[in-house]
Amino acid sequence: MMKFLRENKIMAAVLLFLRVYLGYKWLTSGWGKLVNGFNAEGFLKNAVANPVMKGDEVLYPTYTAFIEHFALPNVKLFNFLVPVGEVLVGLGLILGALTTVAVFFGMVMNFMFMFAGTISTNPWMVLIGGIIFMAGMNAGRFGVDYYLMPLLRKWFNRMRRGIRKDADDGAAIRPEPKHV
Repeated sequence: MMKFLRENKIMAAVLLFLRVYLGYKWLTSGWGKLVNGFNAEGFLKNAVANPVMKGDEVLYPTYTAFIEHFALPNVKLFNFLVPVGEVLVGLGLILGALTTVAVFFGMVMNFMFMFAGTISTNPWMVLIGGIIFMAGMNAGRFGVDYYLMPLLRKWFNRMRRGIRKDADDGAAIRPEPKHV
């Protein structure tokens, strides 16, 4: 099944449809926040005041602490990162550019929203995102990744060979310790 998901051209076409659909959702959400203004402070305060509970127990205490002690004091940073992140995830998915990276960060945002108690379309987006993520390179076959990934692979290989060569050269020119 995984081989079919990761290598089949027909599945790549299905993934293209899923990718564009999910990318459109992310892009329109982020664009709306950029154009109309966005302030996460109310959302974050509500997530701290009303954490996800099971009986008397907070289910995600570390996440609630993260919001209270990091996100709220840095709300201006989050007011920038959330909409820009949503737009970048949307563009990456629609264009098929760094597809697995884009869908990974989209899923991270979906999980953060769900940890805060927001259900909405997040589980559906995580399910679609998980399929795209598992497909790996095949998800970007009909997109920019088809051209970009071989170039990046070649660049990383050159960098790795260069680092290895520098390390080998460094070992050869290392000065001998002086004996007194």
